[in-house]
Amino acid sequence: MLAHHEIERALVVTAHPDDVDFGAAGTVATLTDAGVAVTYCLVTDGDAGGSDLTMPRDEMARLRRLEQTDAAKHVGVHDLVFLGWPDGRVEATLALREAISRVIREVRPRVVICQSAQRNLDRIYSAHPDHLAAGEATICAVYPDARNPFAFPGLLDEGFEPWSVDEVWVMGTGIAERHGIEPVDITEQFGRKIDALMCHQSQHTDAERITELMRGWTTATAQAFGLPEGHLAEAFRVVNTR
Repeated sequence: MLAHHEIERALVVTAHPDDVDFGAAGTVATLTDAGVAVTYCLVTDGDAGGSDLTMPRDEMARLRRLEQTDAAKHVGVHDLVFLGWPDGRVEATLALREAISRVIREVRPRVVICQSAQRNLDRIYSAHPDHLAAGEATICAVYPDARNPFAFPGLLDEGFEPWSVDEVWVMGTGIAERHGIEPVDITEQFGRKIDALMCHQSQHTDAERITELMRGWTTATAQAFGLPEGHLAEAFRVVNTR
């Protein structure tokens, strides 16, 4: 895993608003604290989220964009790209791969953080079909699409030169198999992770429950990797894509 001081720019690609805050907000805060410029790319606006049957879906999408924008500020992120794919119907199509490749070529990150393309039946919430599709499309965009000048030649016509990402950090992979998994200590950033999550008021209103759930997950991760007692961590499968 590249050290934070080796990274100038990072890109986080997720399916929905709040996905990054569950999976990587603490890590994002450590990156921005180290001076890394982080960009979020949201595949959907989360228009199928929430439980209010009376709210029009376009209004939900507008609200969730605002919530994610506010959440990002808590962890030092001010650059967000919303691709506008329909929530609940994401597929790893060539069109989505091209859209993500365009963002990669524009941002030019050394590291891309994304969701796993592999279904984990032990963590079913991380295996939402949109998550899997967004993860698959992102990996394809990193390799080979974004670096290949002959992939999506229209991007060159738009002025987006090829770009090679050095590493992909995959969230939501679990820690049972630790080969290739790296922890990030987020103890000092945990409060900001919770603050970011609680910006998503259309989805989560019980701060105590969210805090307890996140503390349990991050404590278990820290313990699995031998961090000192009381420490909290997020973990990622690190893929060398140089």
